[in-house]
Amino acid sequence: MNFNYVCSECSQTYDIRPELMVCPACADHQEKDQPLRGVLEVELSGKALPDFETFDLLPVDRPFFPPIPVGNTPLWEPRNLRTELGFDNLYIKDDGSNPTSSFKDRASFLVSAFAAQHYINEIVLASTGNAGSSMAGVGAAAGQKITLFLPKTAPKAKLIQALQYGATVYRVDGTYDDAFDLSMAYSRRFGGMSRNTAYNPMTIEGKKTVSLEVYQQLGGKVPDWVFLSTGDGCILSGVYKGFRDLFSLGIADKVPTIVSVQAEGSDALFRASQTGKFERLPTQSIADSICVDVPRNGFHALHQLQTYQGQVITVSDDDILTAQARLSASSGLFTEPAGATAFAGFVSMIDRLPSKDCIVILATGNGLKDTPTAGQGVSVSENVITSIDDI
Repeated sequence: MNFNYVCSECSQTYDIRPELMVCPACADHQEKDQPLRGVLEVELSGKALPDFETFDLLPVDRPFFPPIPVGNTPLWEPRNLRTELGFDNLYIKDDGSNPTSSFKDRASFLVSAFAAQHYINEIVLASTGNAGSSMAGVGAAAGQKITLFLPKTAPKAKLIQALQYGATVYRVDGTYDDAFDLSMAYSRRFGGMSRNTAYNPMTIEGKKTVSLEVYQQLGGKVPDWVFLSTGDGCILSGVYKGFRDLFSLGIADKVPTIVSVQAEGSDALFRASQTGKFERLPTQSIADSICVDVPRNGFHALHQLQTYQGQVITVSDDDILTAQARLSASSGLFTEPAGATAFAGFVSMIDRLPSKDCIVILATGNGLKDTPTAGQGVSVSENVITSIDDI
């Protein structure tokens, strides 16, 4: 396979090199409080067989990847939910089973390999929690230095996880967006490769691997629908990228309808889909992983939704808590609020979906990432017993 960069806005092509992150021409038009301009994608050309291996479609040679088992996550067939909801072809892609219990390992895995290929040992990023702990874990396996900027509101479990992996963590008195700006300032002053979502093209490219796996796990079939939660829009673009690559290579026969699900308290992409404009507003949601004021990959994500007739919907925090508890109790899969957001979106659309269609719900992280929030969706008895007679 041959690989190069292509600008998602102006279609200019570039050779892949580590110092190039966004299209220089489009980046000149970057405005404050707006999504990134000139997001670059990895463009591939050549031939691939239907029985391809994932590494065949990635722009870094296999020896550079760290020794950590990222990907190949289970595709659940939730029997109880299928019966309860009347969807016999419902699947859940459990990315909480990745090594750091997060979908973000897919991006970190490729970023780490790309850095190693170019002899770069420090990787810098901002995160609401999952991307940071993910990069820290993958970086630990690779022997790389990870510098992380984390909002002070990030769940404690994700902070501890990153510290356990040996990352240098700077807690930011502000939002994810403030952390993003500080991480960029750090890279400009001290160096290191930025892993920031969408800004580094390898983040989208790494996330496409989930689509390649789903296709293979379904026996060489593209699902009709994919439901996923959305914050920055990078996972959304990664999922599209995987299916688009399969389609352009002649392996798959279509791109699925993708439903982007946002929390009502952090709905910038949904609002932009209605108005055509991104407006920075304060955000708040229990789904911390998708809570962003400015979706850094907003323009790119919105363009793909419009091109491939995708949909953007919102759900409330109460919907998310209810969905999280229901998914756990009915399937045995305990996912964090962001993962449950995708399931809540599916539940809200049940009446509009053909019951025979193949539907995949992407669960992005393990529920143990944020137990205080999960505790809001269940009742904990204050009574304790000392004998079976107390029951």
